[in-house]
Order: sequence, then structure tokens, then C-alpha cells
Amino acid sequence: MINTIIFIAIGCLAGFVAGKIMRGGGFGFIVNSVLGIIGGVVGGWLLSLLNITWGGMLGQIGTAVIGAMVILAIASLFHKGKD
Repeated sequence: MINTIIFIAIGCLAGFVAGKIMRGGGFGFIVNSVLGIIGGVVGGWLLSLLNITWGGMLGQIGTAVIGAMVILAIASLFHKGKD
């Protein structure tokens, strides 16, 4: 149970950070958080393909941020904004 809460918290933090890094700030806190949670899984998968491993909490956050940035970049391709 606690691992799930930590996973969600890291995903929300990663989505927030990725939204700040990405041009345009992403899609808002809620959507960025959800995309951050998904990004944690995607980031872990992508980095495992590249044989890259990070340890500890900072490594998990870094991996989730990378994944969230990838997810935000893909989602922004389909988002019809005011641009």
C-alpha cells in the first residue's frame, strides 16, 4: 500500500516537473500528474531498453521525469491548443 502511494507521489512530482520543463507548461496540474504517473512506467521501460539504471529515490524521480517528458511531448502532438 505504501509503495503505491510513493509511486503515485513520485509520478505527480514528475508530471509537475516535466510540465515546468516542457515548453508551454504542459496541460495543467491534474493532467500533468496523471501523465507523470504513466511517465514513470514509460521512463523505466525506456531506460531499461538503453541499459541505464539509477538508484534511490532521486533515480526514480529522474526516470519518471524523463518518461513524463516523453509522454507530454507525445500528448502535445495530439492536443489542439490555442496556438
